[in-house]
Amino acid sequence: MAIKAWATKGADKPLEPFEYDPGPLGADDVEIDVETCGICHSDVSMMHNEWGMTTYPIVPGHEVIGRVSKLGSNAKGLKIGQRVGVGWASSSCMHCQPCLDGDQNLCATHSGTIVGRHGGFAEKVRAQWPWAIPIPDGVDAREAGPLLCGGVTVFTPFRAFGIKPTDRVGVIGIGGLGHMALKFAHAWGCEVTAFTTSDSKADEARSLGAHNVVNTRNTDDLKRIAGTLDLLISTVNVTLDWPAMIATLRPKGRLHVVGAVLEPIPVAAFPIIMGQNSISGSPNGAPVTSQLMLEFCARHNIAPQTEHFPISKVNDAIQHLLDGKARYRIVLDVA
Repeated sequence: MAIKAWATKGADKPLEPFEYDPGPLGADDVEIDVETCGICHSDVSMMHNEWGMTTYPIVPGHEVIGRVSKLGSNAKGLKIGQRVGVGWASSSCMHCQPCLDGDQNLCATHSGTIVGRHGGFAEKVRAQWPWAIPIPDGVDAREAGPLLCGGVTVFTPFRAFGIKPTDRVGVIGIGGLGHMALKFAHAWGCEVTAFTTSDSKADEARSLGAHNVVNTRNTDDLKRIAGTLDLLISTVNVTLDWPAMIATLRPKGRLHVVGAVLEPIPVAAFPIIMGQNSISGSPNGAPVTSQLMLEFCARHNIAPQTEHFPISKVNDAIQHLLDGKARYRIVLDVA
C-alpha cells in the first residue's frame, strides 16, 4: 500500500504531494501512523542538500509522534496502538561496541530517519523498534515531537558528563535548541546563564529558566562571567568569538557544541591547557537517553514552545522557519 507524503524533488523545489511504496515491513521494524511531526532546521538542510548527502526525492521529518500500526516479527516491547516518537535516527546495527555500550546514536552504520529513507512529513513512517520511543504519561503528545530531536540533543550532555545541580551552566542561543536547554538546565537545579545577541530577549530568557543573561556583544558582560561556567552549550550554527566563550569556563569547564556551525572553531592550546578545559560535541541521543529525557520532561512539566501548522501548509511552515519567525519550534499536524 502506498504511503502518502510530502517530498521535494530538488534543492530549489518546494514540497509537493508524493506517494511511495515502502515495501515489506522488516522483521525488526515498526510502522507508525503519524499524528504530528516537528520541523527542524536539519530538515531544511537536507532538503537543500547543504551537507551533500541528500537523495531526491526526499520526504523530510524526523520529530515524529504517532501510534504503532504494524509490528515486525522481531519487534520487542511495543504494542499496536501505542503512542511513540521517532527522532533523527531510526535504526542502528545493535552489535557494534557503541551499540552494545548503549551509545547507539554513535553507531557508524546507524540510519538517519531522513537520510536515504523517507521521513515523517507523511501519513506513516517506519523505524527499527528500539528507536520507536514510548511517550510516557505526563508528556503532551501534541507538543512532544521536537523533544525527540532538539530536546534529546541538549539533554544528552547533562547525562553524558555528569552535570551536577550545583554546577553553573551557560546556553548560547535562545532558539529551537536553546530554549529547551534553558528549561532542562533550570530543572536540573543548575545556575543558568543565557547568552544572546539581543537585550530584548532577556526577559524571555528568564521566563525559560535563566538566572542570568549575557549579551555576547557586550565585553563587560563577558568579562563579568569569565572563569565561572562548568558547562557552556553552544546551540547556534554561526561563528562566535570562541576565545571569549572559552574564557567563560572555570577550571575543568567544558564548551559543548550541538549547533552545526560549518566553519572551523579555532582553539588556542594555552588557555585550555591552563584551565584543563574541554571542547566537545554530541549528536542527538541514544534510545535510553531519549526515554530518560521524556521521563524527566514528564516529572518537571517541560515542553517545547511550539507553533502548529496543518501538513497542507508545510511550505508556509518552512518559510516561517527560514524567515526566523518560529517561536521556537514548528509542529505539523498530520492526523
